[in-house]
Amino acid sequence: MVKGTRPGKVMESVVEKAKDDESSAEVRLVEIPDNIGVKKLAELLKVSGIDVIKQLMRNGLMANINQTVSYDQAAAVATGLGYEAKLMTQAGRKSASVISEIKKQQQQNGKDTGNLKPRPPVVTVMGHVDHGKTKLLDAIRQTNVMEGEAGGITQHIGAYQVEVNGRKITFLDTPGHEAFTAMRARGARVTDITVLVVAADDGVMPQTLEAIDHARAAGVPIVVAINKIDKPEANPDLVKQQLAEAGLVVEEWGGNTVAVAVSAKEKTGIPQLLENLLLVADMEELKADPLQPAVGVVIESKLDKAKGALTTVLIHNGTLRVGDTIVVGNAWGKVKAMYNDLGKQVRRVGPASPAEILGLSGVSQSGDTLTAVADERHAKALIEKNQPDTRQASTTGQKAVSLSNLLDRVTAGDVQELSVVLKTDVQGSIEPIRNSLEHLSTDEVKVTVIHASSGNITESDVMLAIASKGIIIAFNATAEPGAQRLAELEGISIRYYNVIYALVDDVSKALKGMLKPVRVEVIDGQAEVRAVFGSGKKTNVAGSYITDGKVTRGVSVRVKRQGKVIVESVVNSLRRFKEDAREVTTGFECGVGVDGFNDFKVGDTLEFFRTVEKD
Repeated sequence: MVKGTRPGKVMESVVEKAKDDESSAEVRLVEIPDNIGVKKLAELLKVSGIDVIKQLMRNGLMANINQTVSYDQAAAVATGLGYEAKLMTQAGRKSASVISEIKKQQQQNGKDTGNLKPRPPVVTVMGHVDHGKTKLLDAIRQTNVMEGEAGGITQHIGAYQVEVNGRKITFLDTPGHEAFTAMRARGARVTDITVLVVAADDGVMPQTLEAIDHARAAGVPIVVAINKIDKPEANPDLVKQQLAEAGLVVEEWGGNTVAVAVSAKEKTGIPQLLENLLLVADMEELKADPLQPAVGVVIESKLDKAKGALTTVLIHNGTLRVGDTIVVGNAWGKVKAMYNDLGKQVRRVGPASPAEILGLSGVSQSGDTLTAVADERHAKALIEKNQPDTRQASTTGQKAVSLSNLLDRVTAGDVQELSVVLKTDVQGSIEPIRNSLEHLSTDEVKVTVIHASSGNITESDVMLAIASKGIIIAFNATAEPGAQRLAELEGISIRYYNVIYALVDDVSKALKGMLKPVRVEVIDGQAEVRAVFGSGKKTNVAGSYITDGKVTRGVSVRVKRQGKVIVESVVNSLRRFKEDAREVTTGFECGVGVDGFNDFKVGDTLEFFRTVEKD
């Protein structure tokens, strides 16, 4: 016995220690809202703010005590500190009255409130590489610099405005149709008109056709700028003929596509192009309500070491003012300052106008929606409202369109058109397949090939399928690794064929609801058996090290010895440190029990897999 202690005291300490051990073995559950401040999270987890910040740093996030983090980030911290995180239920969130106010504001925004005014058109320039997109944008900008501003430093903020006959046009300086479609895939309809640049000496090229398909899929009117007419080898008539073959018949040939001959180098034809853009804008009847709270979209965002997050936004509707509280994605803040495309500070920004803003708590993504709200309380409530919607959409929400679920989606009224991105090995296969597919259209659903080209499936093809809610069909073509990963991440269906009849037959069956889903095997992970332990009567457990992926209790498993499969069964037990585990990931050791199998040997390989239905 230790000197100076009473027997009862020793027993009390032993009992207390046993209680602590027992409680530590229990899983501590914590409910976390969609967004939570670092300080509040520390209080919730009963640790210091420093402990939370350290955990965030380990997870790759630099944060301060006053910063707000998402549920996923907070859950990772909680797990690291021995808690099991759970998303807070709706009852635990902000009051319904705040959400109701925001919903009412969102419903009113964009509707005819009696204050709708004409707004500037938003224009994106697309075309084949080296056809003069950048030079044309520069020429437009230089020929429209207002007096007194010449020689001033122009701020590159991804968008700018020019003035024509007292009216403004907003140009988006995007790198091409990939960026245009990527933003559309995120739900942001940014552009009103597309200017398609075609070099008069080069004609319609593959990227030109791709840009046409992307603009058509977005339902955006196209104005053609036939550039480089100053060159001796320029042939505008050939360009017009090639455009007609691509489905764009110019007005002088009896069509409805506006085409303007320009030279970005000589700065000729620019005024005519701008006037035609205003004419097309008038036909579109573009209007917005400047009296509403601002709603816009992020064009680009970056982190400045001195100023913090700088976000270029395009206001769709309403007016954004310095001092307004705004929400962009999971970030929020008060607008501290705004700059226009000329680098000048401005106090307000109206509809269809770009600005670089300072004051958000973090860097946003292109395509994120900006919403102006009444105050901080409304901002945090809107973030909480949006976050579960996003998570639910990505996990339990409605699946993307596929051949397997096509009839169900048509019956439910979700789909009236099946958009197809078609990729083939050779150009000659496109037309017969396109014609065969489009002839399958019925009264209930129209089959439309929105883009067709030869070559491998690229990320641009996948982005177009995402934005158009379509599928990809490959005929003797494969997907590039990046495109494959993106398609899997976004749930885009890619169907591979090498026989035209089978391709058409599958789509026909899908329209009738007769297509059976394909079952494929997915490897979740692998483990190496490093020891064998007894566990009860005639039961052995494989002491294993997870070398790749993960193992989950209940998953299918193959036991391999020297490359040969010994048995195929399921994981019926999974333990770490004598405690049951639901999942163990790469780099960790665990005990694996396999149903109906005990003859493990050191050196065996465990391969964990599952069979899923593939669209």
